[in-house]
Amino acid sequence: MSKYYVFLFLKGLSMGAVNKIPGVSGGTVAFITGIYEELIDSITKINFTSLKKLFKEGFISFYNEINGKFLFTVFGGLIASFFSVSLLLDLLIEKYELYIFGLFFGMIVGSFYVIYNKLEKLTFRTSIALIIGFMFGIIISFADKINLGSSELIIFISGIIAISGMVLPGLSGSYLLLLMGNYTLIMVDSVNSLYFSIVDLFKFDFNFIYDDERVYLLKVLFLFTMGSILGLIFLSNLLGSLLKKHKSITIALIVGFIAGSLRGVWPWKIKSQELEEIDKIAIYIPEVNNDNALITVGYIIIGILFVVLLENLANKN
Repeated sequence: MSKYYVFLFLKGLSMGAVNKIPGVSGGTVAFITGIYEELIDSITKINFTSLKKLFKEGFISFYNEINGKFLFTVFGGLIASFFSVSLLLDLLIEKYELYIFGLFFGMIVGSFYVIYNKLEKLTFRTSIALIIGFMFGIIISFADKINLGSSELIIFISGIIAISGMVLPGLSGSYLLLLMGNYTLIMVDSVNSLYFSIVDLFKFDFNFIYDDERVYLLKVLFLFTMGSILGLIFLSNLLGSLLKKHKSITIALIVGFIAGSLRGVWPWKIKSQELEEIDKIAIYIPEVNNDNALITVGYIIIGILFVVLLENLANKN
């Protein structure tokens, strides 16, 4: 496997890992690492024409049509992250939340260097798009929890909504699940259920099929996945069309959206204890002489430098 696909797999790992964190978007990682447009373009190729090729000419023809090597590498990393990197990230956030979010904040701020090169120049129309994106990002970050229940239809719709975080930079799918009241059910309980079921299968232990709770959680994950696939194809086609016809305006909208959503990744927060599944947060500026604050600022700088240097390295190669 070439270095390109090794790094592509690692980018998929990163996307899957951060997409589990409320406030952070996997789409933002795709945007920062320079694979966003190819990702959208490849997903839009999954349509009636490519499916027709699948049934008439076989899988290889379909695979080549949809840029399969690219998609399978990225989504291979995404899937692997749920059982590896994301578990490690959960542990790191539990112990070093302030520093980890400082690093994320710095990386997103650093990404504006990358995005600035893509914007070329600001016009009246791109400026308006930038402001609209920023306002929408701010509104989403201040949204209150709306528990819609966990019926089969709601779980399916949750999949459509949550995948938006993979497609729309700045919009966190996990955060939207928190708002809907289904984050723990889908991102924790059902994913853990799948993991334990796979372990049981390798042990040739099939008793879990008689466990009503396990079966229900697997059903939840299946419905969520089906909704995610539908949402991924629909949103990617919509964004692909916008990027082709109105590239500058679409990128400006995304830039504004990322800027507006930065509040959700701001490291210093005061969290309310009144709510169970979602924290109503108030951000603040820490004292300069605080050791933890200085270390966190250091991580912010590291995050900025990492993205800028990565972009410069990519341009040289």
